[in-house]
Amino acid sequence: MKLQHSAFSLSLLILFICHTKTVSLSPAAAPVQAPTVAPVQAPPPPAAQIPVLPGPINVVNILERAGHYSLFVRLLKATQSDTELTVELNHTHNGITIFAPTDGAFSGLKVGTLNSLSDGDKVKLVKFHISPIYISPSQFQTVSNPLKTQAGKGGRMALNVTTTGSAVNITTGVINTTISGTIYNDNQLAIYQIDQVLLPMELFAPNLPPAPAPAPAPLVVAPPPEKPKKAPVLESPTVPIDDVSGVASFGVHKIEEMLHWMC
Repeated sequence: MKLQHSAFSLSLLILFICHTKTVSLSPAAAPVQAPTVAPVQAPPPPAAQIPVLPGPINVVNILERAGHYSLFVRLLKATQSDTELTVELNHTHNGITIFAPTDGAFSGLKVGTLNSLSDGDKVKLVKFHISPIYISPSQFQTVSNPLKTQAGKGGRMALNVTTTGSAVNITTGVINTTISGTIYNDNQLAIYQIDQVLLPMELFAPNLPPAPAPAPAPLVVAPPPEKPKKAPVLESPTVPIDDVSGVASFGVHKIEEMLHWMC
């Protein structure tokens, strides 16, 4: 009897041990994952103003020293606009204003945007960021629109500038952006940082209707010339019939006297 009881106890012990191993070998619950948070995009770096350097002015060197403008520099070189700017700035008295997009501005474009442009369109795009006049920060308050660029003025190449307090806003009909800092300023050349690429309507909105033309000035019709007034007709005085007969009889008498004298 004791032997049966011991065997039963041993069986219970073996069952308990097996159950414990089964529980310990079951897979552990997966840890709860924290929700994925999208990384916050850092704002574009502020423009670092480059001091005026002695020697010839070189736009590419200025932008390379400032950093964050490698794509715009690449476009300047590819379109040979850098050479034109160097000649114009160092051999003329013309002022220049450049709106330089950051590398982050170009990364905001759709993939393949630049590659889809022809060489001529790339030239227009670069020149659309260059104004052939010098504009100081304070002169944006009074600049006239549309602002002239090396790509043209008005129509589908219009570039309009407005100010709100100290902020300078730029619109092209396709995008709106603001000037976020001054990169360089020597009273002949001004380079300003912008955080979006200036996209002209001619290249990026060809199907949009152009801006309505200003209403033509009213046509002034000159009054017709006055007709010359006719001179008044002066009527000869009417001679009474009796007076005419008197004059006639006097003439006949005179002729008779002359004939008598001659004879």
